[in-house]
Amino acid sequence: MENNVINGMDRVDPNLRDEMLAEMFLDQMMNDFKRSKILEGIDQSLKNKDKEAFLLLTEELKSVS
Repeated sequence: MENNVINGMDRVDPNLRDEMLAEMFLDQMMNDFKRSKILEGIDQSLKNKDKEAFLLLTEELKSVS
């Protein structure tokens, strides 16, 4: 899908295209960061044997992935 978006961007104004690509990049970086923090929390909940935290974090992970 991303290839289709990028292939179609050759018809978009270069400034707008750059802005869109930057936004896509930042969105991906934010999602990766959120996912990483949630995974750290899941690891910690497993170490602490905190079932409630584990279940909450795994649900949150589903919404980020």
